[in-house]
Amino acid sequence: MDRAKDTSKGVLAMSLAGVSQAWKTKAEQITFPEYPAPGVRRITFEAGGGHGWRLSALQTVRAAPAPWKYVVVTGAPSWSKYWIPVMQALPQDREMVVVDRPGFGCSEPNTCVPDIRLQAQALEPLLGAEPGQRIILVGKSYGAAIATLMAGNAPRPPIEALVLMAGYFGEFGPAAERLVGIGGRLLKAIPRDLRHAILEVTGQPEQLPYMHEALARLNKPVHVIHGERDDYAPIETAEKLVASVRTRRPVKFTRVPGGSHFLNEGPPAALIELMETAIPSRRGFGWPAIPMPAFAPMQDREPQTA
Repeated sequence: MDRAKDTSKGVLAMSLAGVSQAWKTKAEQITFPEYPAPGVRRITFEAGGGHGWRLSALQTVRAAPAPWKYVVVTGAPSWSKYWIPVMQALPQDREMVVVDRPGFGCSEPNTCVPDIRLQAQALEPLLGAEPGQRIILVGKSYGAAIATLMAGNAPRPPIEALVLMAGYFGEFGPAAERLVGIGGRLLKAIPRDLRHAILEVTGQPEQLPYMHEALARLNKPVHVIHGERDDYAPIETAEKLVASVRTRRPVKFTRVPGGSHFLNEGPPAALIELMETAIPSRRGFGWPAIPMPAFAPMQDREPQTA
C-alpha cells in the first residue's frame, strides 16, 4: 500500500471512530486485559510520584531474572498490545515490560496527563531491576521524550542505555497532521484514548526544553532509531534534534531503510536486532556490528497519532 492510500485509510478510520464511540470504549475495556499471550502476562503497579494511579503493563514471563531487561515507554495512543509479537520473539536471556501510559489502555486515570514530567514520575517504578540486571530504556514516538526524562532523573544504574525509537519531537509528518486535524474537530466525540493522544501531541512542543535538559545531563549511551519512511514523526526532525542538542556522549543514529513509524509492528526479529545495538559488545566497548534490516511499510492498523 502506498503512502497516500495508507494516510487516507487512517483518516477514514479516525472519522468513523467518532460514530462508534460507545462500542469502541466498551471494546477497550473488554479486550485489553485479555491480550496477554503465551509467554506474556499483564501486571499492575502503583504509579510513582505519589499520584495514586494504578498503571498496567505487559511483561514477559521468565523462570529466572534475565541479565538484560527492556523497558518500553509507548507512544500515543499508548497501547502495549502492539508489542506482543516482539515480546514473544525475545530470547530467554532478555526480558521486556511494555506499559500502557497514564490515561491509556488499562491504566488510570481516566483524564489526560499531558505533562511529560508527571508521566516520567509515574513510570519510575518500571526501572526497578533484580540484582545484577541491566536496563535498556526504550521510548517510542511520544514516549521518547518521557523516557529521556526518566533516564535523566535516574540517580544511578541499572539503566545502561536509552533508545529513542521513531521519536516524536514536536513536528508532525503528513499522516499525523491529517489525523490530528480531523481528531481535533471531533475531540468531544472520539474515544478516550484517541482524545488523550491528540491532547498530548498538540501540547508537547513547549515541553521539549525539559527533554533537551535531560539529554544534556544524561551520561549514558543514547541510540536513535528512525524509519526513513516515517510520515508520522519525520526523520528530519529527529536528525535536527541530534544535531542541535548538546550531550555528554555522542548519539548513535540509525536510519532504517523502508521503515515506517510502526517499527514494532514489522518483523520482530529485525526490531530486536536493532534494539540489541544498545547493549555493549561482549568485549566491553563499542557497538556490535549487525546489518540493518529493511522494513516494509505497515498497512492495516488502528489509527494512531504519534
